Amino acid sequence: MVGTTTCSAPGVRPAACRAVQPTVRAIRCAWAAPLRWFQQQQQRGTAAATRAQRQAVCAAVAAAGGAPSGGLQALIFDCDGVIVESEDIHRMAYNATFAHFDVRCPNAPGAPVVWSEEYYDDLQNRVGGGKPKMRHYFGLNGWPTSSVLGGRAPANEAEQTQLIDVLQDWKTEKYKDIIGSGEVSARPGVVRLMSEAQAAGVPVAVCSAATKSAVEFVLGSLLGQERFTGLDLFMAGDDVKEKKPDPTIYKVAAQRLGVDPAACLVVEDSTIGLAAALGAGMRCLVTYTNSTRSQDFAGADAVVASLEGVSFADLAGGQHVGKDDRVAAATANQ
Repeated sequence: MVGTTTCSAPGVRPAACRAVQPTVRAIRCAWAAPLRWFQQQQQRGTAAATRAQRQAVCAAVAAAGGAPSGGLQALIFDCDGVIVESEDIHRMAYNATFAHFDVRCPNAPGAPVVWSEEYYDDLQNRVGGGKPKMRHYFGLNGWPTSSVLGGRAPANEAEQTQLIDVLQDWKTEKYKDIIGSGEVSARPGVVRLMSEAQAAGVPVAVCSAATKSAVEFVLGSLLGQERFTGLDLFMAGDDVKEKKPDPTIYKVAAQRLGVDPAACLVVEDSTIGLAAALGAGMRCLVTYTNSTRSQDFAGADAVVASLEGVSFADLAGGQHVGKDDRVAAATANQ
């Protein structure tokens, strides 16, 4: 192993040391990348082994006619709104994108598009996924002019797709910049709940409608790389053709995990995610945000303001079923 070279050896003159040091630094630099790669492979290998052990336990118990931890075979998290309260971060990233590319719709050509908090709250609860959101908006307000196409609007479907792709890619990088600032953290209770589930031998997955590169960055930043690579499954909007509320992403997740959808519990934050989970035949716990608080979560096992007071033992034992923190809060305020 290459260590730190000092000049304390007898007979070594300072000038000689100065001559040697650049070579030592070069050796250290040359070894740095391979060493990081090796450490990452070790982490991935450990994570893969742990995943295999959990999946083997689940398969064995399921084959025996049961399921670990009170019938739960998998705990699946959405990302945006569940792991991180990210709605306004996404909105700011979209607005920065519209300004950067001078995106102007025919109904308001005097300035770039700006999505207000109220509008974005409504939009995100109607349409899942970033590209579908922009297509929906431009379909209602007219396809915009932008610097992407030299100051003109798209002339055909191919140019519409080109515009959407460029805007979404730039928005994703802007979103990652904000997340990477260090000023954003995971919602309370999320990391602990993941740890409790995996300690009980239950696989943990994340299934998000967002762009894969953005979700990978968020999970790596907020959960840490070791925990992220230790997930039993990770899927993003790029992995399926249809976005939530279509249930495909959750159906595919159950297949890849090798578990019964009816024995999966999904943690979501909106009616769009709830519909996707229920459509896949899974149960769903809703942890709402400020923008989704007033939604109708009919069909959810429970509706909670935060995961901070929710334990995996509660979920496995069914103690959470029927709980709605909004009702409790309204009663307390009467």
